[in-house]
Amino acid sequence: MRKAKPKKRVILPDPVYGDQKVSKFVNHLMFDGKKNVSYEIFYKSLEIVGEKMKDNELSPLEIWKAALDKITPQVEVKSRRIGGATFQVPTEIRPERKESVSMKNLIGYARKRGGKTMADKLAAEIMDAFNEQGGAYKRKEDMHRMAEANRAFAHFRF
Repeated sequence: MRKAKPKKRVILPDPVYGDQKVSKFVNHLMFDGKKNVSYEIFYKSLEIVGEKMKDNELSPLEIWKAALDKITPQVEVKSRRIGGATFQVPTEIRPERKESVSMKNLIGYARKRGGKTMADKLAAEIMDAFNEQGGAYKRKEDMHRMAEANRAFAHFRF
């Protein structure tokens, strides 16, 4: 490669929990630079999760982290053109991309849900992911199924 790799930007931890992962999630959640709005949505959704899952001994933040871990894919398929054919080649995902993909899936499927506010929808998706159901969890299962089905083309990895 000709150009040098761009420097990784430092993401500051969030004001309430002091966690970088929360800041990354809020950055994915944000629209039009409205970071305070997305922080409010996230914290409200964690409050809702805390209220609805009182019987669970974990804190809402730990429930959210566990939900993210449960929807984090390990492998994905990438299209690779060889000869005249296009193959779906299963590849492992880098750790940063794993985190990013799981956050984007959680937010995307929360947005598609029916519900009153975004905080309600996000809380519902977090609880579903924690219980290994919902759209984001199904997406992870589909990615793994696709990779398993195309395992024969793993030797085309690049």
